[in-house]
Amino acid sequence: MSKNQLLEYLEELDESSAGNSHVSQKRVSQKRESKKQEMDARLFIRAQEISQKFQFTYKAARFEEAWLLDSLVEIADHQWISDVLRKVKAGKEASVYLCKSGDEVDLPYVAAKIYRPRALRNLKNDAEYRVGRVDLGPDGAALWKEADVHAIAKRTSYGEEVRHSSWIAYEFKTLELLYAAGADVPKPYAMEKNAIVMDFVGDAATAAPALNAISLDLDEAKILFDRVIRNIEIMLANNCIHGDLSAYNILYWDGGIKLIDFPQVVLPDGNPSAWNIFQRDVTRVCDYFSAQGIRCGARKLASDLWTARGYSAAKQIHPKYLDPENPEDRRLWEQQG
Repeated sequence: MSKNQLLEYLEELDESSAGNSHVSQKRVSQKRESKKQEMDARLFIRAQEISQKFQFTYKAARFEEAWLLDSLVEIADHQWISDVLRKVKAGKEASVYLCKSGDEVDLPYVAAKIYRPRALRNLKNDAEYRVGRVDLGPDGAALWKEADVHAIAKRTSYGEEVRHSSWIAYEFKTLELLYAAGADVPKPYAMEKNAIVMDFVGDAATAAPALNAISLDLDEAKILFDRVIRNIEIMLANNCIHGDLSAYNILYWDGGIKLIDFPQVVLPDGNPSAWNIFQRDVTRVCDYFSAQGIRCGARKLASDLWTARGYSAAKQIHPKYLDPENPEDRRLWEQQG
């Protein structure tokens, strides 16, 4: 089953479970079971069809195999990967796999981050981060088609799929931007459908652990703390805030670090919650390094970094959220100006 077919199937399940009052629960259950059997069959057939031209070492369960094949077949066709060796990380939003590189990559291994189908994610949690962002298409360019923009605004099934693609595209484009700017992030190679191919951090036997799992001596902690702060400065200089930065989203390998997981990247210029989100990122970083013996005041550090780029550390509210007829809103607007 293709991704679109899977999404359509899951949409039907969602609609069935919501149900109209005149449809009995029994009929809904029968339809759900019938659709489940149909999906089971189509997923298996899909896996069998694709596996004839793309086989991998990793032994996945049947449905995971179909999902992997559908997500990676085009990436394999373009020679970014030649094999899937093992699963490195399984998350609620995406899973990461160690892959043997294809002819287009000079390194022996790459990572494939594969997002779950849109219908299996809760897009409501994305709203805070999306404010001020222009939605992106599968090619990473800003959406301009009126039908796409209208579908997103109306929250149609198609619109939600477009928003899901935009979420993935933001991670890829942010990785490209920050890698070019000299930040410590994995080099991104390709994005196809719901998958991103990037540098693998680790070796054939071991994936780099998250920094939160590492205890540092004081000298190394000082070096890495300064490096993380430098990366935060690079992000701000390139008009972005990580949005979910902590020691859980920083990989540690061979004395160095790599920042990961950027789909929720926030734009400091356009998001009224940007300062609060930025302060939260810095606080979480300081929480980890304080436990490693580094003295750092999160609030002052965040304020210094923020104001150094010309932003105000006071809580800002975008004018579109203010009522010009309301005296308090108008006074706040004048103060912010």
